[in-house]
Amino acid sequence: MLSLSEKKGGSSMNVKILNEKSIPNLPWQDRPADCQDVIWRYKANPIIKRNILPTSNSVFNSAVVPFEGGFAGVFRVDDKERNMQLHAGFSKDGMNWDIQPERIQFETDIPEMAEFQYGYDPRVCFIEDRYYITWCNAYGWHPTIGVGYTFDFKTFHQLENAYLPFNRNGVLFPRRIGGNYMMFSRPSDSGHTPFGDIYISQSPDMTYWGKHRHVMGPSKGWESTKIGAGPTPIETDRGWLIFYHGVLTSCNGFVYSFSAALLDKDEPWKVLKRGRSYLISPQELYECVGDVPNVTFPCANLVDADTGRIAIYYGCADTCTGLCFTTVDTVMDWLDHNSQV
Repeated sequence: MLSLSEKKGGSSMNVKILNEKSIPNLPWQDRPADCQDVIWRYKANPIIKRNILPTSNSVFNSAVVPFEGGFAGVFRVDDKERNMQLHAGFSKDGMNWDIQPERIQFETDIPEMAEFQYGYDPRVCFIEDRYYITWCNAYGWHPTIGVGYTFDFKTFHQLENAYLPFNRNGVLFPRRIGGNYMMFSRPSDSGHTPFGDIYISQSPDMTYWGKHRHVMGPSKGWESTKIGAGPTPIETDRGWLIFYHGVLTSCNGFVYSFSAALLDKDEPWKVLKRGRSYLISPQELYECVGDVPNVTFPCANLVDADTGRIAIYYGCADTCTGLCFTTVDTVMDWLDHNSQV
């Protein structure tokens, strides 16, 4: 499936991207000539293998942003004791990564936040003057949404948790809306959660979260069990473009795929478009075989404002990290013709 701009063979965009910067070194691979997929995989996947560190059992479900002419990120690294940890990493090209061997040590003046028990599935979002990190954070050994920030990916500061347990998939919007910060989340339970809807909450100060609104819940087939927010939303002149994961319960367990939706620009709990089908599902060996089989889980997207190109980082089988590509125009054109809303 080719977008109109691709069919014309040009680089002009039909959909205007707002508040994103040019990323001339965005990791990219053109769509193969024989491929009609809306999103296509990097041929050399996985880009981060499970044993990139001597102590790592797996590296997946991680977040990446542009940083100082290259890229930086926060990575989920499960070690060989199977502790779930967060590590910083740096890259010149977004594909070859230097992940720090020691986990992030958050600084905080809040005694109740000082003990790190576990952390996983981070997202990173630049807002105003700093990089905010959200992750599934243990509080009393139960999952909730941790919030922190960094300026340099060397020193990290931890704030109050956003919510009570149990909650996962905290994803921030890249700017305030109506004067408030916005965050997706998915209320859950203490286990593997056979349910889950996406909600949005607002905060004036990154501490107190309220005005909770329901965004969307599970639908049919590939997303019939639960859904959750993925990478940082992309602002366009038509609304907020998001990628989100959906889960099917098969006779062999959960199957994690992902698709796209479009939300209202001013009231992002209102869904304008929502894909009928998945855009990526576990099909390659590295997505189907691993510590948790049949998982494709997006946590980050890089967007080049000049071309509309998108590079999506996603976890594969809870073991390694993959990369896939699309464009804003391509996804929007697909949503226009394949929406369940």
